[in-house]
Amino acid sequence: MDVLVTGSSRGIGRAIAVELARGGGRVVVNYLLNDRAAAETAAMVEAAGGTAIVVQGDVRSEKDCKRLAAALDRYDVLVHNAAIGALKPTEKIRTPQWDLTLESSLRPFWLLSKLCLDRLADGGSIIGITSTGSRKFVPGYSAMGAAKAGVEALTRQLAVELSPRKIRVNTVCGGLMDTDALNYFPERERMVKFATQYTPLGRMGQPQDMADAVRLLVSPQASFITGQVLVVDGGLSLL
Repeated sequence: MDVLVTGSSRGIGRAIAVELARGGGRVVVNYLLNDRAAAETAAMVEAAGGTAIVVQGDVRSEKDCKRLAAALDRYDVLVHNAAIGALKPTEKIRTPQWDLTLESSLRPFWLLSKLCLDRLADGGSIIGITSTGSRKFVPGYSAMGAAKAGVEALTRQLAVELSPRKIRVNTVCGGLMDTDALNYFPERERMVKFATQYTPLGRMGQPQDMADAVRLLVSPQASFITGQVLVVDGGLSLL
């Protein structure tokens, strides 16, 4: 399986890249700044049985997206994981911060998918990564929530548009995940306590939970699933 995972030097992106490397194939490991973390992910991809191709690039840049798309001559799976942006109340978000958030998450889902179409194998998969902040209130999440909701809407549009080529488009929507990104939330401790206490399955999510969901959606067993948003949150959003 030949795969591109944006933002795959750490956290959820790393877990997805390593999971999809199992069984062989080429994995494009994309990162923005952290050379060391990207090298660590590449080593883990190789240890899992894949071949790692490390590509530094900012998904906000069309030029960099073109380089990413051209990293391999074909793709079976494209995973849009990269996302940065403002985590603050709406009234405190400045216009450049709002633009940064949408340009790093929503726009690449459209642009990189378009740039990869001539390399994406018939029957391949495009996977978006969002969070439950796309559909419910999370403190300081208005910009990111809007971007993630846009990804989920575009998932449905692309699924129909690309169906003649049997390319499936789905999104994995994660609940509160135990990653370094949590450190940037203004109410981190309260959120962790709430998720730990009230998640029906009794724990916080881990990056591997997201990677396992991606593995499921790109597998032959999911060949009739497209245009869907799979929530991976241990049941917390049901409450």
